Amino acid sequence: MNAPTLVADTSNAPVLSVSPIVLPAPDRAVDLQVRVSAPVTGSELPIILLSHGHGFSNNLSSLNGYGPLANSWAARGFVVIQPTHLDSKTLSLDSADPEAPLYWRSRAEDMTRILDHLDAVEAAVPQLNGRLDRSRVAVAGHSMGGHTASLLLGARLTDPRDGTPVNLAEPRIRAGVLLAAPGRGGDALSEYAKSYGFFQNTDFSTMTTQALVVAGDRDTSEHLTVRGPQWHADPYVLSPGPKSLLTLFDAEHGLGGISGYDAAETTDENPRRVAAVQALTWAYLRSALYPGDSAWQTACAELTSGAEAVGRVESK
Repeated sequence: MNAPTLVADTSNAPVLSVSPIVLPAPDRAVDLQVRVSAPVTGSELPIILLSHGHGFSNNLSSLNGYGPLANSWAARGFVVIQPTHLDSKTLSLDSADPEAPLYWRSRAEDMTRILDHLDAVEAAVPQLNGRLDRSRVAVAGHSMGGHTASLLLGARLTDPRDGTPVNLAEPRIRAGVLLAAPGRGGDALSEYAKSYGFFQNTDFSTMTTQALVVAGDRDTSEHLTVRGPQWHADPYVLSPGPKSLLTLFDAEHGLGGISGYDAAETTDENPRRVAAVQALTWAYLRSALYPGDSAWQTACAELTSGAEAVGRVESK
């Protein structure tokens, strides 16, 4: 199957975005709501499942967040599906739930549920009918969403409630992007983070699916780790290949502002950095899903070399 012609200019390519699409979920606290963003034209479109972070805002941590990524990826030829996970402030669920407040397991299960119900997604968006390439699926996630993505890519942990091993790997997902994702547990965690038992023993050695790990070299995340910015590189360092690590210069946890347009909690707002993240993540996923495509090599040459480099890339 030939790769579709994807759009490179995100400023002009029209994007269709529909929300909320409600997927019935009788075993969930509430039904699953998703947003779908797609290019207006094109066929055989690959899919990105985008997992939001936790955060302090009411709407960034929901299907309404991450416009800078969702819109850019859709303009460049992907269908982007964004769920509202149960930890979203837009839901304000009962904090007494045993999985609250971060709902680490149900987050990953949300993504599997979406893949199980792609027929319903297409039915809810008639303009998408027959345009999805279900054989080319990627996952991306920022912060807590990066943890979600890592589980879907094969990372494992032990359920802190009963000590059972947890394997939520999703074989239909062929590639991933982890943005400012959490690293290993144990002595790397802050006292605050240790209160979340599921962080204690994340095992990246089983995360075999190809992935790009994106980390900011000033992302200290002191509320979660005592190891500083290098903690966010753990999903690369501690997992087997094939993997790539993009370390962004001067970037903090918001990676320039990827979670929303003009988000107040972005401490390192930088439109150029956001544009670089948009281009490099798109290029990585295009090359990962279409072996032989040179988009990733080209983007790295343009954005991670020379005096104007936004960061550095290493691979294994």
